[in-house]
Amino acid sequence: MAAKTGRPPIRTTEMENRLLEEVADGRSVTEICAADDMPTRSTIFRWLAEDKAFSDLYARAKEAQAECLADELIEISDNGQNDWMERNSADNVGWVTNGEAIQRSRLRLDTRKWVASKLLPKKYGEKQTLEHTGKDGGAIEHALTLDPAKLSSQTLEELLNAASNEG
Repeated sequence: MAAKTGRPPIRTTEMENRLLEEVADGRSVTEICAADDMPTRSTIFRWLAEDKAFSDLYARAKEAQAECLADELIEISDNGQNDWMERNSADNVGWVTNGEAIQRSRLRLDTRKWVASKLLPKKYGEKQTLEHTGKDGGAIEHALTLDPAKLSSQTLEELLNAASNEG
């Protein structure tokens, strides 16, 4: 794709709204900015860096884009339209799987899953579990130990002093 030349269009609310709607509908900034009546990508990224309100709206549009991508995952998965192709050669008559179409669908699915997981990691990212352990995988040692029998007689000041002396 050739870079656009000339002066970028004047920034308008309508242009911003169109950009945000198209992002939310799943289109890339590169694809949107290819239109003659839209600014260049660098202009959009400058607006994002300079305008907090626009940046916040763009972030919401990207979240909506993740939802759009999730919807597309189901559509792509359910669409087997090109999974089979007809062979009519003399030695091979009938239907065979179309490996190229299946691989392309798999790539489309994987790409959308990856992008959605980056845009909304809490919702579409891989679940991560953190486990805290002490030295060599053992239990975590605590510096301050309390005797439960004496706990009711100790004052807050004594506990704080004990903690500061231990540390």
